[in-house]
Amino acid sequence: MEYDHTLKIFSCRSSKYLAEKIALNLGTELGNSKVTTFSDGEFQPAFDESVRGATVFIVQSTFPPTENIFELLLMIDAAHRASAHKVIAVIPYFGWARQDRKDRPRVSIGAKLVANLLVAAGCDRVMTCDLHADQIQGFFDVPVDHIYASSIFLPYLRDLKLENLSIASPDMGGAKRANAYSRILGVPMIICHKSREKPNVVGSMTAIGDVEGRNVVIVDDMVDTAGTITKCADMLKEKGAVSVRAVCTHPVLSGNAYERISASALSEFIVSDTIPLRPKEGEDTSKFKILSVANIFADIITKVYNNRPISDSFIF
Repeated sequence: MEYDHTLKIFSCRSSKYLAEKIALNLGTELGNSKVTTFSDGEFQPAFDESVRGATVFIVQSTFPPTENIFELLLMIDAAHRASAHKVIAVIPYFGWARQDRKDRPRVSIGAKLVANLLVAAGCDRVMTCDLHADQIQGFFDVPVDHIYASSIFLPYLRDLKLENLSIASPDMGGAKRANAYSRILGVPMIICHKSREKPNVVGSMTAIGDVEGRNVVIVDDMVDTAGTITKCADMLKEKGAVSVRAVCTHPVLSGNAYERISASALSEFIVSDTIPLRPKEGEDTSKFKILSVANIFADIITKVYNNRPISDSFIF
């Protein structure tokens, strides 16, 4: 007997804003689901429609990580137990990606643990965007579609038509990403070298490359407290940059991040919507430009569902 493996897309609570845009790009609607919350804070997601025999895509970024990842795990488990044909986790922002190795004694490798949890819950495939470390793909025992947000950022940067453009990396770890942007755009690259006093606190910083007279775009995968990227922008401006912009896939933006960005030398802060902007009352967002990854994920979902190759969807 053959089954019609219908495509169904659902969302956990924190990423519904993005899942609705993905569904719109797919020409469909979000599936019906609900979450029951108990008085002690425990919650139980449930599907309000049959998923038997369906290929189920569940959209959820893990910000802030703990509650959102657990809701995703429960949704995957529910779909698996409801006899879905396949369960695919669409995780635009994959939390714990900074914990990809033991960088000091007696710490966990959080990214590997989360990968194990997703597979144990019944996940058949994972889609994500701009992992903090590419090798995290190898932590999974299921296929991983690693999408690059460069496919939305590069056209935007080209449309700016900036003269004397340079691409900058805010630290040595981001040099590979910045090099890819500079190679595709055919412009020089600048590397900012930093030293940290402690986590989330930047000590000194300097630039490697020609800065004076350049319009600089800093490229990063995620910005948390914005300490590094704003210090980098201010330093580049002091060294003679005409303008400084930043491109960031995942705007985590915790603590005083909005205040720092507003007060910095950045003229524009270009982000994707893998994480929604969540400014507090009175915080300035006038420098932000939001580009959506919904069409990228919709394209990859369509190709995966129809068993078509996805390699031509990647810029790098």
